[in-house]
Amino acid sequence: MFSRFDHSNFHTLCDVLAARDKDLKAIIRKYGYPPLWSRPNTFETLVHIILEQQVSLASALSALNKLKEKTGEITPEGILPLTDEELKACYFSRQKTGYVRHLAQAIVSGQLSLAELESLDDGTIRQRLTAIKGIGNWTADIYLIFILHHPDVFPLGDLAAVNALKKIKKIPLTATREEIVAFTERWKPCRTLATMLLWHFYLEERKTAKTLS
Repeated sequence: MFSRFDHSNFHTLCDVLAARDKDLKAIIRKYGYPPLWSRPNTFETLVHIILEQQVSLASALSALNKLKEKTGEITPEGILPLTDEELKACYFSRQKTGYVRHLAQAIVSGQLSLAELESLDDGTIRQRLTAIKGIGNWTADIYLIFILHHPDVFPLGDLAAVNALKKIKKIPLTATREEIVAFTERWKPCRTLATMLLWHFYLEERKTAKTLS
Protein backbone atom coordinates (compact mmCIF):
# COMPACT_ATOMS: atom_id res chain seq x y z
CA MET A 1 0.00 0.00 0.00
CA PHE A 2 1.16 3.58 -0.64
CA SER A 3 2.72 5.12 2.46
CA ARG A 4 1.78 8.77 1.84
CA PHE A 5 -0.53 10.86 -0.26
CA ASP A 6 0.07 14.23 -1.89
CA HIS A 7 -1.40 16.61 -4.45
CA SER A 8 -0.71 14.14 -7.28
CA ASN A 9 -3.14 11.51 -5.96
CA PHE A 10 -5.34 13.32 -3.42
CA HIS A 11 -8.40 13.83 -5.64
CA THR A 12 -8.07 10.34 -7.08
CA LEU A 13 -8.12 8.81 -3.61
CA CYS A 14 -11.12 10.93 -2.65
CA ASP A 15 -12.87 9.61 -5.76
CA VAL A 16 -12.01 6.01 -4.83
CA LEU A 17 -13.65 6.53 -1.44
CA ALA A 18 -16.63 8.28 -3.00
CA ALA A 19 -17.20 5.33 -5.32
CA ARG A 20 -17.42 3.08 -2.27
CA ASP A 21 -19.48 5.37 -0.02
CA LYS A 22 -22.48 7.36 -1.23
CA ASP A 23 -22.37 9.73 1.76
CA LEU A 24 -18.76 10.73 1.07
CA LYS A 25 -19.67 11.10 -2.59
CA ALA A 26 -22.49 13.46 -1.58
CA ILE A 27 -20.00 15.66 0.31
CA ILE A 28 -17.84 16.05 -2.80
CA ARG A 29 -20.87 16.66 -4.98
CA LYS A 30 -22.21 19.38 -2.68
CA TYR A 31 -19.01 21.05 -1.45
CA GLY A 32 -16.25 19.93 -3.80
CA TYR A 33 -12.98 18.34 -2.70
CA PRO A 34 -11.56 19.23 0.71
CA PRO A 35 -8.32 21.19 0.96
CA LEU A 36 -5.22 19.04 1.29
CA TRP A 37 -4.38 20.40 4.71
CA SER A 38 -0.64 20.32 5.25
CA ARG A 39 1.98 21.61 7.68
CA PRO A 40 5.79 21.35 7.70
CA ASN A 41 7.56 18.78 9.85
CA THR A 42 8.97 21.25 12.39
CA PHE A 43 9.09 21.87 16.12
CA GLU A 44 6.87 24.92 15.56
CA THR A 45 4.21 22.74 13.98
CA LEU A 46 4.16 20.36 16.94
CA VAL A 47 3.94 23.32 19.33
CA HIS A 48 0.99 24.58 17.28
CA ILE A 49 -0.77 21.20 17.53
CA ILE A 50 -0.20 21.09 21.30
CA LEU A 51 -1.69 24.58 21.57
CA GLU A 52 -4.75 23.35 19.62
CA GLN A 53 -5.53 20.68 22.22
CA GLN A 54 -9.02 21.32 23.64
CA VAL A 55 -9.22 24.98 22.57
CA SER A 56 -10.42 26.82 19.48
CA LEU A 57 -8.12 26.98 16.46
CA ALA A 58 -8.22 30.78 16.69
CA SER A 59 -7.02 30.76 20.32
CA ALA A 60 -4.18 28.38 19.48
CA LEU A 61 -3.06 30.50 16.53
CA SER A 62 -3.17 33.63 18.67
CA ALA A 63 -0.82 32.03 21.22
CA LEU A 64 1.50 30.77 18.48
CA ASN A 65 1.71 34.21 16.89
CA LYS A 66 2.36 35.83 20.27
CA LEU A 67 5.22 33.38 20.81
CA LYS A 68 6.62 34.26 17.36
CA GLU A 69 6.59 37.94 18.32
CA LYS A 70 8.59 37.02 21.41
CA THR A 71 11.15 34.63 19.94
CA GLY A 72 11.12 35.08 16.16
CA GLU A 73 11.71 31.58 14.84
CA ILE A 74 10.16 29.00 17.18
CA THR A 75 12.86 26.46 18.08
CA PRO A 76 13.52 24.14 21.05
CA GLU A 77 16.60 26.19 21.91
CA GLY A 78 14.56 29.39 21.89
CA ILE A 79 11.79 27.98 24.07
CA LEU A 80 13.81 26.43 26.89
CA PRO A 81 15.25 29.70 28.33
CA LEU A 82 11.80 31.33 28.56
CA THR A 83 10.29 31.66 32.04
CA ASP A 84 6.79 30.56 32.99
CA GLU A 85 5.81 34.23 33.15
CA GLU A 86 7.08 34.88 29.63
CA LEU A 87 5.12 31.94 28.23
CA LYS A 88 2.04 32.96 30.20
CA ALA A 89 2.30 36.37 28.52
CA CYS A 90 2.13 34.45 25.21
CA TYR A 91 -1.22 32.95 26.33
CA PHE A 92 0.27 29.58 27.31
CA SER A 93 -1.53 27.79 30.13
CA ARG A 94 0.59 26.31 32.91
CA GLN A 95 -0.13 22.84 31.54
CA LYS A 96 0.85 23.65 27.96
CA THR A 97 3.96 25.47 29.15
CA GLY A 98 5.06 22.17 30.66
CA TYR A 99 4.12 20.17 27.56
CA VAL A 100 6.07 22.42 25.19
CA ARG A 101 9.09 22.33 27.49
CA HIS A 102 9.00 18.52 27.58
CA LEU A 103 8.88 18.47 23.77
CA ALA A 104 11.76 20.94 23.46
CA GLN A 105 13.89 18.93 25.89
CA ALA A 106 13.13 15.68 24.04
CA ILE A 107 14.35 17.19 20.77
CA VAL A 108 17.41 18.90 22.22
CA SER A 109 18.46 15.71 24.07
CA GLY A 110 18.01 13.57 20.95
CA GLN A 111 15.16 11.53 22.46
CA LEU A 112 12.98 12.61 19.53
CA SER A 113 14.05 13.25 15.92
CA LEU A 114 11.33 14.69 13.71
CA ALA A 115 13.31 13.87 10.57
CA GLU A 116 13.57 10.24 11.64
CA LEU A 117 9.80 9.98 12.10
CA GLU A 118 9.32 10.49 8.35
CA SER A 119 10.63 6.99 7.62
CA LEU A 120 8.78 5.09 10.36
CA ASP A 121 5.42 3.28 10.44
CA ASP A 122 2.31 4.66 12.15
CA GLY A 123 2.65 2.53 15.28
CA THR A 124 6.28 3.43 15.91
CA ILE A 125 5.63 7.13 15.28
CA ARG A 126 2.72 7.07 17.72
CA GLN A 127 4.88 5.31 20.32
CA ARG A 128 7.73 7.84 19.96
CA LEU A 129 5.41 10.85 20.19
CA THR A 130 3.19 9.67 23.03
CA ALA A 131 6.27 8.87 25.14
CA ILE A 132 6.55 12.65 25.59
CA LYS A 133 4.37 14.18 28.30
CA GLY A 134 1.58 16.26 26.79
CA ILE A 135 1.40 14.35 23.51
CA GLY A 136 -1.51 11.91 23.34
CA ASN A 137 -3.20 10.00 20.57
CA TRP A 138 -5.06 13.01 19.17
CA THR A 139 -1.83 14.99 18.74
CA ALA A 140 -0.15 11.95 17.17
CA ASP A 141 -3.11 11.50 14.80
CA ILE A 142 -2.98 15.13 13.69
CA TYR A 143 0.78 14.83 13.15
CA LEU A 144 0.31 11.72 10.99
CA ILE A 145 -2.46 13.40 8.98
CA PHE A 146 -1.30 17.00 8.51
CA ILE A 147 2.47 16.61 8.49
CA LEU A 148 3.28 13.12 7.21
CA HIS A 149 0.11 12.57 5.12
CA HIS A 150 -0.19 8.94 6.15
CA PRO A 151 -3.32 7.63 4.44
CA ASP A 152 -5.05 5.42 6.99
CA VAL A 153 -5.63 7.41 10.19
CA PHE A 154 -8.95 8.22 11.84
CA PRO A 155 -8.63 10.55 14.87
CA LEU A 156 -11.10 9.13 17.37
CA GLY A 157 -10.40 12.00 19.74
CA ASP A 158 -11.40 14.64 17.20
CA LEU A 159 -14.94 15.83 17.94
CA ALA A 160 -15.42 17.51 14.57
CA ALA A 161 -14.59 14.32 12.64
CA VAL A 162 -16.61 12.07 14.95
CA ASN A 163 -19.66 14.37 14.99
CA ALA A 164 -19.57 14.74 11.20
CA LEU A 165 -19.42 10.95 10.89
CA LYS A 166 -22.40 10.54 13.20
CA LYS A 167 -24.35 13.10 11.20
CA ILE A 168 -23.74 11.76 7.69
CA LYS A 169 -24.22 8.14 8.77
CA LYS A 170 -27.11 8.89 11.15
CA ILE A 171 -25.29 7.16 13.98
CA PRO A 172 -26.80 7.71 17.46
CA LEU A 173 -25.04 10.39 19.51
CA THR A 174 -24.58 7.76 22.20
CA ALA A 175 -22.53 5.48 19.92
CA THR A 176 -19.55 3.91 21.67
CA ARG A 177 -15.92 4.27 20.67
CA GLU A 178 -15.99 0.66 19.46
CA GLU A 179 -19.01 1.37 17.23
CA ILE A 180 -17.26 4.38 15.72
CA VAL A 181 -14.12 2.32 15.06
CA ALA A 182 -16.21 -0.39 13.39
CA PHE A 183 -17.81 2.21 11.15
CA THR A 184 -14.46 3.61 10.03
CA GLU A 185 -13.09 0.16 9.19
CA ARG A 186 -14.94 0.23 5.87
CA TRP A 187 -12.78 3.16 4.75
CA LYS A 188 -9.46 1.30 5.07
CA PRO A 189 -6.83 1.90 3.74
CA CYS A 190 -7.87 5.54 3.20
CA ARG A 191 -9.31 6.63 6.54
CA THR A 192 -7.28 9.85 6.49
CA LEU A 193 -8.97 10.88 3.25
CA ALA A 194 -12.36 10.08 4.77
CA THR A 195 -11.41 12.22 7.79
CA MET A 196 -10.56 15.16 5.53
CA LEU A 197 -13.91 14.80 3.77
CA LEU A 198 -15.66 14.76 7.16
CA TRP A 199 -13.80 17.90 8.29
CA HIS A 200 -14.70 19.55 5.00
CA PHE A 201 -18.37 18.68 5.55
CA TYR A 202 -18.24 19.93 9.15
CA LEU A 203 -16.68 23.29 8.21
CA GLU A 204 -18.97 23.88 5.22
CA GLU A 205 -22.07 23.04 7.26
CA ARG A 206 -20.97 25.54 9.91
CA LYS A 207 -20.52 28.22 7.24
CA THR A 208 -24.02 27.53 5.96
CA ALA A 209 -25.48 27.67 9.47
CA LYS A 210 -23.81 31.04 10.14
CA THR A 211 -25.13 32.42 6.84
CA LEU A 212 -28.68 31.39 7.73
CA SER A 213 -28.55 32.69 11.30
